[in-house]
Amino acid sequence: MTTDGEGQTGFDVVDILRYLPHRYPFLLVDRVLSLEVGKTICAIKNVTMNEPFFSGHFPGYPIMPGVLILEAIGQAGGILAYASWPEERRQFPLFLTGADKARFRRKVIPGDQLRMDVTILKLKSRTVKMHGVATVDGAKAVEAEFMAVLGD
Repeated sequence: MTTDGEGQTGFDVVDILRYLPHRYPFLLVDRVLSLEVGKTICAIKNVTMNEPFFSGHFPGYPIMPGVLILEAIGQAGGILAYASWPEERRQFPLFLTGADKARFRRKVIPGDQLRMDVTILKLKSRTVKMHGVATVDGAKAVEAEFMAVLGD
């Protein structure tokens, strides 16, 4: 974990694995560039041709499935939510309960770097509502609002 002069924190994959239960092939966050507890996170996913979903989506025309882009945004948001709750709440799994206002604006293909920017809209003791945007080279690919709840 690294900290820059503004107090924001970056995580590598080892740090990410401490926050998320996801593992290959379903871990869709490669690095956290910045995180401001209770507010926002910026994370990246490097999209490579050897992702397992590209063999069938679509043969000869590989496109990252939109639902997996939403999942990547949600995972970045999960890291932010866990980092924003007290330590004792981090033992519970975080379950997605809703996605609203999802818009797909650009295809994501092998070689792209997907940047996920997620902002907390509401954070309560067991629930969180977030807004996330995924971009490639500054162009918006996907955006949505997410709701999630801590399980027990």
